[in-house]
Amino acid sequence: MKKGLFIRKPIRAVQTAETDEDHHQLKRHLGPINLTAIGIGAIIGAGIFVVTGQAAALYAGPAVILSFLLVAIICVLAGLCYAELSAMIPVSGGSYSYSYVAMGEFPAWLVGWSITGQILFSTSTVAVGWSGYCVSILRDMGFHLSPLLTSSPIAYSVDAGWHLTGAFVNLPAIVLVVLIGTMISIGIKAATHFNNIMVAIKLSTIALFILLGFSYINWENLTPFIPENTGHFGEFGWSGVIRGASFLFFAYIGFDTVSTLAQESINPQKDLPKGILGSLLISATAYVATALVLVGIVNYTQLNVPDPMSLALNAMGSSFAWLKAVVKLAILAGLASVVLVQTLSLTRVFLTMSKDGLLTKPFAKINKSTQTPLFSSVVTALCCVVISGLFPVNVLAGLVSMLTLFLFAIVCLGVLILRYLHPEFERPFKVPLVPVIPGLGMLACIGQMVYLPMSIWLQFAIWLVVGLAIYFGYGIKHSKLRHS
Repeated sequence: MKKGLFIRKPIRAVQTAETDEDHHQLKRHLGPINLTAIGIGAIIGAGIFVVTGQAAALYAGPAVILSFLLVAIICVLAGLCYAELSAMIPVSGGSYSYSYVAMGEFPAWLVGWSITGQILFSTSTVAVGWSGYCVSILRDMGFHLSPLLTSSPIAYSVDAGWHLTGAFVNLPAIVLVVLIGTMISIGIKAATHFNNIMVAIKLSTIALFILLGFSYINWENLTPFIPENTGHFGEFGWSGVIRGASFLFFAYIGFDTVSTLAQESINPQKDLPKGILGSLLISATAYVATALVLVGIVNYTQLNVPDPMSLALNAMGSSFAWLKAVVKLAILAGLASVVLVQTLSLTRVFLTMSKDGLLTKPFAKINKSTQTPLFSSVVTALCCVVISGLFPVNVLAGLVSMLTLFLFAIVCLGVLILRYLHPEFERPFKVPLVPVIPGLGMLACIGQMVYLPMSIWLQFAIWLVVGLAIYFGYGIKHSKLRHS
C-alpha cells in the first residue's frame, strides 16, 4: 500500500481512466458552441438576477460596476489557467483531476470537496432566487402564495445570529430542483438542448433589459458613485468595492464547470478552452452592462431583495406591463439553466472521485438505459432540495464565493507546479507570461478571500472539517491509487 498524503496520480493513469468501460458509456455530444452555451448557462443567473442587488446595497453602492470589473479581471487570469489544464488533461473532474496530477491525493480531495460545496450551495442559492421571481410572477397574476411555503425557515443576521423565521419550507425552490434532477437523470443530450434554449432566452432577455432600461436611468442614483465608508471595513468606500468583488465571485461560477464535461466533449483539447474563455468573456460583458442599468434605475439602498430586477422593472412604470411579465418568465428560465448545468457538473465530479475510490462505488455507476450516473444525480438533487428548502440567499452566497476563490487559487497554483515538474507534457493551449499570470491570479484570489467576513471563514472551516472526516474515515482507506 502506498503511503503519504501527497501521492500524485500519473497523467497517463488519469487519461487512461477515461477510456475504461464505465467512462466510455458517456457519449461525446458537445462541441465548442454547446460548451460555451453550457458555460453561459452556468454563469449568468443569480449573479445578475439576485446577488447584484445585495452587493450594491450592502457593500459597494453604484460602484458594484467596478466590483464586477475587478472580478472579471481575476476570473480571466484563472480562466486562462483552467484553459491550459483542461487542454493538457482533458478529463472529467475538472480542477479535482488537475490537483490529483499536480499536488497529490489529499489536496485533490480538498478540491473535490470544495467543488461539492461550491456547486451544492450555489445551485441552492439560485433555486432560492428562482423561487423569489416565481412568487413575484404569481403575485402579478393575482395568486398569492403563503410566505410559510415560499420562505426559508432558517435565517442568519449579524444582529440576531441564527434564528427561525416561522416559515415551513421554500416549496418553489424544491419543486425546481426536483424537476431539474429528473432532467439530468434522463441524459445529457436532452439537458443540453434544454440549456441551449434557456441560454438563448436568457441572453435575449438581458439584452432587452439593457436596451429598454438604459433610457430609464436616473443618473442621480449613481452619485456618489463610491458611497462614503460607514466606518466599518467593507461597508462602502474602496474597501466596500473590494468586498463587493469578493461577494460577487459567486456570480462568475460556471466557466469552470465546462472543464468537468471532458468525457462528453467531441474534441476536448481544443473545445474546452474555447468554451471556458468564451463563456467568461460574454458573461462578464453582460454583467457590467446590467449592473449599470440596475443601479441607475433603482437607488442601491433599495436593492437588498431576492428579486432586484423585478424591482427595476416595476420602477420603469406600467407602460411595459406585458414586457415585465415576459422578462420575469425569461429570468425563471435563465435561473433554471444555472441549476441544470451546476447539478450536471457535480454528478461528473462525483463519478470521477468514485472511480478513484474516494467515494463509494454507486457514485461511479452508469445507468445502462439513461447512460447517466443515476445515483450521483439523485444524491445531488436530494442535497440541493434540503439546502434550498431551508436556507436563504445571504447564508449561502458568501460561502460559495469563498469556495470559488479557493478553487481558482488552486488551479493557478497547479499551472505553476506542472510547468516546473512536467515541462515535457503536451500543452495544446498555454497560459502566456508564466509565472506572472498564474501568480497574479493566485495572489488576487487569496487577497479577495481575506476581504470576506469572519463568519464566512468559519463556514468554510466547518465545511473543510466535514470533508476531512469523510476522507480519513473512508477515502484514504479505499483509494485505488494507494492500493495499486
